[in-house]
Amino acid sequence: MADDNEVIGSASEFIKDRLYFATLRSKPRSSAHTHYFCVDEELLYENFYADFGPLNLAQLYRYCCKLNKKLKSFSLAKKKIIHYTSFDARKRANAAFLIGAYSIIYLKKTPAEAYKPLVAGSNPPFLPFRDASFGPCTYNLTLLDCLQAISRALANGFFDFENFDVDEYEHYEKVENGDFNWIVPNKFLAFCGPHAKSKIENGYPLHAPEAYFPYFRKHNVTHIVRLNKKIYDARRFTDAGFDHTDLFFIDGSVPSDNIVRQFLELAENCDGAIAIHCKAGLGRTGSLICAYIMKHYKMTAGECIAWNRICRPGSVIGPQQHFLEEKQAWLWMQGDLYRAKQKDRSRGIERQGCVSKLLSGVDDMRLHDGQENDQYYSNYTDMIYSGPITRSSIIETQGDKLNQIKMMRKHIRSATTGTVGGDDMKSHKRSTTGPMRSSGSKSAQGVSSPVKTSKVSSSVLAHNQANTSTHKRSTRVSPGSSPSAKSSTKLDHRYDYGYSSRNRYSGSSDIYSSVVDYTASWPYKYHLRSGYSVGSSYS
Repeated sequence: MADDNEVIGSASEFIKDRLYFATLRSKPRSSAHTHYFCVDEELLYENFYADFGPLNLAQLYRYCCKLNKKLKSFSLAKKKIIHYTSFDARKRANAAFLIGAYSIIYLKKTPAEAYKPLVAGSNPPFLPFRDASFGPCTYNLTLLDCLQAISRALANGFFDFENFDVDEYEHYEKVENGDFNWIVPNKFLAFCGPHAKSKIENGYPLHAPEAYFPYFRKHNVTHIVRLNKKIYDARRFTDAGFDHTDLFFIDGSVPSDNIVRQFLELAENCDGAIAIHCKAGLGRTGSLICAYIMKHYKMTAGECIAWNRICRPGSVIGPQQHFLEEKQAWLWMQGDLYRAKQKDRSRGIERQGCVSKLLSGVDDMRLHDGQENDQYYSNYTDMIYSGPITRSSIIETQGDKLNQIKMMRKHIRSATTGTVGGDDMKSHKRSTTGPMRSSGSKSAQGVSSPVKTSKVSSSVLAHNQANTSTHKRSTRVSPGSSPSAKSSTKLDHRYDYGYSSRNRYSGSSDIYSSVVDYTASWPYKYHLRSGYSVGSSYS
């Protein structure tokens, strides 16, 4: 009992005399008065390079179900429940994200209220999350950024765990099943770029445009935006009744102001949902979606990046993070102007009578509008950049590497969810999205695409098993395999996270990190942001 009191005394309290969070060096034993549980080896983040979190939306959902069941359990009704984690800085940050997000979603706490007990007292700071790029970290995403992202997303209706289909999320995020995720429901779907035809190439499943048609039609996706160079013919989408737009910019770079404006205008005038892709559907795709969210929901760059990564891990990479920070004030201003204009327009309509409302719709109509619109879209199509003429398709880009890493993963339920299920989880039925069938395009005939059904085809599984048996994921970073990871294993009392006082971005010699104290939002919030400035070379 003395040991229990010592643990509880140093733990973070979330529900008085009921729910706690603790960092412990050894596995404790539950007693008559306490119940300990840990998810460090149960809910695992699948990294690309040195990235380690935050955990995705499905893992957060499974954690919430697990904790809710414990809190409602009759056998645990009189016990103090303690979620404990280890001193591994990466696992500790993910564990803190889970219980912090839970307190926001179910305990109705603000991000500041959820964050305060985690850093109170003698608790050490948390290791910030990083991007999925290869190389040194130049932008740190804090735990508080992630908690604020959950709060803002919940308030804006981006997710609802009462109606969340975890099985559908985990099915379609896999490469063999389409590799797509909703970022903003019914508005933005991020997905991996389609190819000319569905096939298995070097163990990697490629999907033709036709493979996505049934799902897109069922979920009212009306417009496809391509950000990478042309791999498939856009007419395959347009002939099927979808709109298609090319807004190319180089893999790993940032969009020009002109591309940002075109994308925002397109999204604001699209009636249905928009499916956006680049090569891997992570960097360029996430950057433009973040720009829209910042403009229309006035979320910070950090909150937008965090939400994108919670929905689709690996999103927004390298200089794209700094680009969003730099564009935040401008996007907020554009959002204020847009909302003011919409408000003035709605007020003007309200002042007019019924007859005025009818007439206002034809005030600006002219006989030649149709011809001018045709001319505009003809010129607009001519201005679209079709792809970099200096980059050969043989060259492996950042998107290619991220796709390969994602494919090499082994998606085994026990590896990611452990004992969640049965006693710890309520049962979940497969979503009624139904099997996806090809529309019969000649280019896709005779090819079975796994996107078409809710189960992976036996041929794909056989091929993947043959490849995964001979290829191990060489890029997975163990706690001791990288400079940052090596130093993080020596935590104990010193908490050396392996971050130097001057984080250098490759290619820049005068870049350094600085600590900025955002005391306006919360005294415990410290962001480690890079002083890196996006130059014209990325425009």
